[in-house]
Amino acid sequence: MCLGRSSDEMRPWCKARIPLLYNYIQSHYWGVGFLRYFKFKQLPNFLLASPILSLAVCSIIYYVKSRPEIVRSLGFQASVEEKSSMAVIFSSQKPQRLNDTQFSEKYSSRKQENHNLKSRKKISQGKDLAEGRMVHGSSEKLGYTSAFVLPFILQVGFMAATAFFVMHVQVATRFLSASPSLYWFASLIMTSHKKWGYMIWVYCFAYILLGSLLFSNFYPFT
Repeated sequence: MCLGRSSDEMRPWCKARIPLLYNYIQSHYWGVGFLRYFKFKQLPNFLLASPILSLAVCSIIYYVKSRPEIVRSLGFQASVEEKSSMAVIFSSQKPQRLNDTQFSEKYSSRKQENHNLKSRKKISQGKDLAEGRMVHGSSEKLGYTSAFVLPFILQVGFMAATAFFVMHVQVATRFLSASPSLYWFASLIMTSHKKWGYMIWVYCFAYILLGSLLFSNFYPFT
């Protein structure tokens, strides 16, 4: 589109060092850019995005205050126990593939061991308890403040800053809904702080009901 044209015929994005059409359209037609959305008339859109942005900021602050050494070291100062527990979690998620012979042998041996439903339940419960003690050696460290959550905290921090300073802020709810750390932090609040947990429930129901009505009528609700 840019080759074979004179400088007068070329579009402005063709004259850039790296000719990117998408960036030009976003900036020229949509007004997307750093602090370009900070206008008084956009205040309702900032209020619309304030719940999800507040939740994102609170989740980051809570994690930083709970594990400052993990954040400063980018997870390298995690305890040996925590690293080993995380390794067990990842290794237990790898699927095990068996051929027909191994499958038949495993099935026959299990059939001989498990004579009735009661014994099978006891065996499975015993295995679950043993694996739970091995994986969850420290339930506090493997919760929301685990070093495993740090990449998601960095992700939601970058996304929240981009949504607030660069993007059209009214799409922050749709944009940040891709971050799992927000759901983990919201569930933590619901179980530990009844008042704030109740407010989250009310917001979710209001978002579903009002959002369906407003968005279907082309209002900026997302």
